[in-house]
Amino acid sequence: MDERVEYWLEIADYDIETARAMLKTGRYLYVGFMCHQVIEKALKAVIAKDCAEGDIPPKIHDLTQLSDNANLFSNMSTEQKVFIEYLNPLNIEARYPDYKKTISDRLNKNVCVKLISETEALLCWIKQQL
Repeated sequence: MDERVEYWLEIADYDIETARAMLKTGRYLYVGFMCHQVIEKALKAVIAKDCAEGDIPPKIHDLTQLSDNANLFSNMSTEQKVFIEYLNPLNIEARYPDYKKTISDRLNKNVCVKLISETEALLCWIKQQL
């Protein structure tokens, strides 16, 4: 496997472990943030696979746009598309104080357990596409 692809996948795997650690400590906002990061980095691995030597995936965070750039969006199930739309605001909005409370109110232990499970499933599917 191309070292650029491996780089992005290693970080995605690290981030899912971080999400699990955040779940154990009750830091639910960061579970959501890390789940977004997992999928973002997995999609960037797919994009990196097709990038010319020396090119890097785009410095964007929108999962819908990244999945489209990776030529995966049209192959995703409706559930996968809905899930990435759910994850999208957990990246940017979680960084701003006025959104943190809104997002924090949506995330509890049960939601985060499901979030991690769905992230793992989508990560597995993205890896299969490689």
